[in-house]
Amino acid sequence: MLPTPVPPRIAIIGGGPAGLMAADVLSQAGVTVDLYDAMPSVGRKFLLAGVGGMNITHSEAFEPFVARYRERASALRPLLEAFDATQLRRWIHELGIDTFVGSSGRVFPTDMKAAPLLRAWLRRLREAGVQLHTRHRWLGWNADGSLRLQGPDDERHIMADAVLLALGGGSWARLGSDGAWVPLLEARGVQVRALRPANCGFDVAGWSPHLKERFAGAPLKTVSLRLPEGEPRKGEFVVTATGIEGSLVYALSADIRERIERDGCALILLDLLPDHSLEKITRALARPRGSQSMAKHLKRQLGLDGVKAGLLRELAAADAFNDPQRLAQIIKALPITLRHPRPLDEAISSAGGLPFEALDDGLMLRQLPGVFCAGEMLDWEAPTGGYLLTACFASGRAAAQGMLRWLGR
Repeated sequence: MLPTPVPPRIAIIGGGPAGLMAADVLSQAGVTVDLYDAMPSVGRKFLLAGVGGMNITHSEAFEPFVARYRERASALRPLLEAFDATQLRRWIHELGIDTFVGSSGRVFPTDMKAAPLLRAWLRRLREAGVQLHTRHRWLGWNADGSLRLQGPDDERHIMADAVLLALGGGSWARLGSDGAWVPLLEARGVQVRALRPANCGFDVAGWSPHLKERFAGAPLKTVSLRLPEGEPRKGEFVVTATGIEGSLVYALSADIRERIERDGCALILLDLLPDHSLEKITRALARPRGSQSMAKHLKRQLGLDGVKAGLLRELAAADAFNDPQRLAQIIKALPITLRHPRPLDEAISSAGGLPFEALDDGLMLRQLPGVFCAGEMLDWEAPTGGYLLTACFASGRAAAQGMLRWLGR
């Protein structure tokens, strides 16, 4: 009688969306999976991302969807073709969670919450035999190739037939994505591109005390932003004590960051009234204001007050308020000079990481056979709107399939 073959044993380091998706695929294939995470529970960043509405993916057509990944679109294309937004929604439905498409095209669970999805997912993983080991921080490798893991009480040394690293980027360190894996891989000769903030806010040289005291935290709604040579994007953002942040800023953050890295600063143009033409604004400003103050004139003629009027006063030259045509041009293109991105740990996500050139088609490190990587630790970035999570899910699935092929499964 032939001995029963022992199933291969996989170690997954990191319990975010990429690691959990890989565990799902591997366990369904009959592989023994141990998943380790440094935090007291898995999926912490996933849960926090769902606060206020779990935006799981986006419903836009595939080609513009892929283009959101910028210079890494070609590298991510096969992963997303294999597991696109439609397939991701189908997978969520299999967990018993319904989804819907919002007015902006973003896809959400029906109850808008991340916790029920995560609970259903973890229940399926446990039923499939996945062992979750929390409070286990990866420390690298021993000379014999075993993994070093610092547990709650002592250090453990683990042998595995293959390893998946899904350790996230460098943002939100308190939730586990602290970039501590970078020197561990560099010590093994793996080149890593520096982690940088993505989907982040930016600082100006300094707001006046008046603007900070009156308007820090105030939202600017129905405005548009653009780089001088770029197309305007309409939306909203927030004035902070040090600069600006919010969804409209995040949409341009990669271009702004690269401009700052190249030139030392980045100029963006704010249209305070994108639904008004330049001619309409000029005519309104040219109307006699009599004894009215300029503030009342702007409010009465254009509805321009609050933080919008505050920014206009902050950034426009004083003599511009005496020239209706010049002031109208400034209202349509108010210049804001940004000096620095906010720190990496404040960013929603990070750019940089492991370049795809260091990986084979199965997302295995060429220099470290049997070591696979997935998720945000790979060198790609995308805007908010469901694109970040979709690529994490797709890369976790692709890495799991690469592991199965490498193991001959």
